[in-house]
Amino acid sequence: MIVCKSPAELARMRPANVLVADVLAALRDQVREGVTTAELDAFAEAMVREAGGTPAFKGYRGFPATLCTSVNEEVIHGIPGSRALGPGDVVSIDLGVVLDGFYGDAAITVPVGPIADEAAALLRVTEEALYLGIEQARAGNRVSDIGHAVQRHVEAHGFAVVRDFVGHGVGRSLHEDPQVPNVGPAGRGPRLVEGMTLAIEPMVAMGRGAVKVLKDGWTAVTRDGSLAAHFEHTVGITGDGPLILTAPSGRRRA
Repeated sequence: MIVCKSPAELARMRPANVLVADVLAALRDQVREGVTTAELDAFAEAMVREAGGTPAFKGYRGFPATLCTSVNEEVIHGIPGSRALGPGDVVSIDLGVVLDGFYGDAAITVPVGPIADEAAALLRVTEEALYLGIEQARAGNRVSDIGHAVQRHVEAHGFAVVRDFVGHGVGRSLHEDPQVPNVGPAGRGPRLVEGMTLAIEPMVAMGRGAVKVLKDGWTAVTRDGSLAAHFEHTVGITGDGPLILTAPSGRRRA
């Protein structure tokens, strides 16, 4: 069942989502050669709790950490640990927070120092695809319009959408209906209406896009070992267009 939010509930969702945005912005400055993913996780958890929030992922279905930290060929759900970031790596950082009974969820992919041109293109195209998907998150459109915009942009640049994972509704629960695939023909699926809140999150690979989950039961990696990127925003659908709730400052529209 798709749960639509009132304007008052959208306003109540904003603090959790701003906190996510602020923590991710701070983490960008923490990403450097030699830092471990566990250190990033500890930094994020301290910042979330100091602001009165609760990490949404920690303990969710047994996940052990505040962040998902996915390095290089790791697509999503990487578990923070002793791995130290090296020069030329890219790390995808996914964070969820619950505050005042509402969830926020967003992700960024950050380079560790200078990276190869093709890697930089992967990050750029994935983030561009996110905003093109957000542009379609308008009342009257269909859910598949979002994924169609993502897929078209990604594939036009020679990269592959990871199809095994999708975006989702978000609000009083971390995962709500509907699912939001990053591929597909336009004009399919539920019609978008005011008050829907969606976590839109393209996951893109430099290679073929097929993935497997490691023995830890969480970390999804590309089967061909190719580099991956992941960007995500939580977006509210309003009469004035898409409202990016996880924008770090003010209300940002597509």
